[in-house]
Amino acid sequence: MSFFKRIFSSEKKETLDKGLEKTKTSFFSNLTKAIAGKSKVDDEVLDNLEEILVSSDVGVETTLKIITRIEKRVSDDKYLGTDELNTILREEIAGLLSEIESGEETEFKIPANKKPYVIMVVGVNGVGKTTTIGKLAYQFKKSGYNVVLGAADTFRAAAIDQLQIWADRVGVPIVKQQMGSDPASVAFDTLQSAVTQNADVVIIDTAGRLHNKVGLMNELSKVKRVMQKVVGDAPHDVLLVLDGSTGQNAFEQAKQFTAATEVSCLAVTKLDGTAKGGVVIGISDQFQIPVKYIGVGEGIEDLQVFNKFEFVDSFFK
Repeated sequence: MSFFKRIFSSEKKETLDKGLEKTKTSFFSNLTKAIAGKSKVDDEVLDNLEEILVSSDVGVETTLKIITRIEKRVSDDKYLGTDELNTILREEIAGLLSEIESGEETEFKIPANKKPYVIMVVGVNGVGKTTTIGKLAYQFKKSGYNVVLGAADTFRAAAIDQLQIWADRVGVPIVKQQMGSDPASVAFDTLQSAVTQNADVVIIDTAGRLHNKVGLMNELSKVKRVMQKVVGDAPHDVLLVLDGSTGQNAFEQAKQFTAATEVSCLAVTKLDGTAKGGVVIGISDQFQIPVKYIGVGEGIEDLQVFNKFEFVDSFFK
């Protein structure tokens, strides 16, 4: 099915449209100013567009890729009207995201041959990590899976307490120990409990500190090794949670965490409260790590499986 002929589920799409409203409004008001009085796409329009994309936190490298693609089209077509710029941008950003393998799912599901499916969640404090775990547990449970949570962020008492609140709210079991316990020990106990309970999905929270990259790397490596004593190929996903509202800071965190551990997918949160939604495009492109989930609101239902086609459609709607 072509990009422009896709049919999206209305309720989820409405939430996404609303969640990206600030980004879209800011982007298109700047774009309108950039092409005011211009009838064709020329160097000045492209310079202005470059500035708009960078200020929307798409990132410099990704912005230059998009501009280069548009320059080629200007060169090939000889004349491109500014009225076509919206469509061209939409096509080129969709094309860029289509080069990344994932991003076409619409449901919360796990591979049938992985049980329990183990997700290790990483990310600095304050990005919405615990909330994302809670909402993820809710969505998986709603999809019919048995879920177990593991409170392996033993560095902060608040992290254990917050995860307990989410476990109670969602109605799923949680495995925890005292603050200061060995995170790997908590992860081990969680997987043993999950296997005993015949659980489908295990979500492990881990410490959200980055002040010592080597320490973090060693800790996460140990957690992985210990989990593999129970489930040989765990974790199946290492999910990095990033706060979309921090823009370039999210890029920096992605850089730090991908250097510290093998991140397999991303969740970008808090997109509803910011005009920096372009960060999803830039991070997807620059790190070539699929964005798997996005947070587009505060409600328990407002964590969505990221679908690049829906995202671009909402961005340019």
